[in-house]
Amino acid sequence: MSEPTALESLAELRMEIDRIDGEMHDLLIARGEIIDTLIAVKARQGGGSAFRPGREADMMRVIAARHRGRLPLDTVESIWRVIISTFTFVQSHYSVHADLSGGDAAMRDSARFHFGFTVPLLGHASPGETIAGVAGSARPDGGGDLGMLRAAWRAGDGRWWESLAAEGAPKIIARLPFVERPDHPASLPVFIISNPLAEAAARDVALFSAQWPSGAPDDAAFRALSCECLARVESPEGASLLVSAPGDWSAEKFAAALNPASQNVAWIGSHAERFALPSKDQ
Repeated sequence: MSEPTALESLAELRMEIDRIDGEMHDLLIARGEIIDTLIAVKARQGGGSAFRPGREADMMRVIAARHRGRLPLDTVESIWRVIISTFTFVQSHYSVHADLSGGDAAMRDSARFHFGFTVPLLGHASPGETIAGVAGSARPDGGGDLGMLRAAWRAGDGRWWESLAAEGAPKIIARLPFVERPDHPASLPVFIISNPLAEAAARDVALFSAQWPSGAPDDAAFRALSCECLARVESPEGASLLVSAPGDWSAEKFAAALNPASQNVAWIGSHAERFALPSKDQ
């Protein structure tokens, strides 16, 4: 019996690739059909937000931990993010507002990596305009838009976290990229904000806006409490700080833990703990 020729082997491999591609497409179609049912069930239950940052973080941890083979994790992560974001858009249309005041290349890369091209991207000239865009999108059914703000504060950004302090104001629901690794293709650290979620938030890390008339704690004082000062703006009236803390902290616990106690402290959101890939040396 003769050995198969290289041409025959390649043809068989291409047929197998076509079969796998067809199965993947069929699975996406099946996922869409489940979304149709989900929309109907949620409508009967009174609606609610389509965003589930806690569930997304859990799913991404599983995908990143189990991934193997030649296909880069970058590709798998982006494909999964686009699938989730697009099906969420199909379930409840939304746009992504982005602060482009620091230059739009890195922010657009992050937006397209995490949300794809189906979800509309709306650029703004400042963090304040971005927050206002999200706030103005609130809907009675709990829906609305998302916003992207740089997590690393720059001079000129202003004290944008104070705009998240009011009870009904938008809140931080995620920090991206979620899977930490060197040379991430969308490496710009960003906070994702939405109008307040009634459920399904990720609460590993809590975020607070706080003001001190004088004597605000230094960075070492925050680190001693397992907190981190992410931004600090000094003025003659005092200091305005954006601080991260353990996820189970309330505004009251945050204020009581510090000496001197903070003035006008407010919880402004939370996000999942970032997932770091194990080192290849381990």
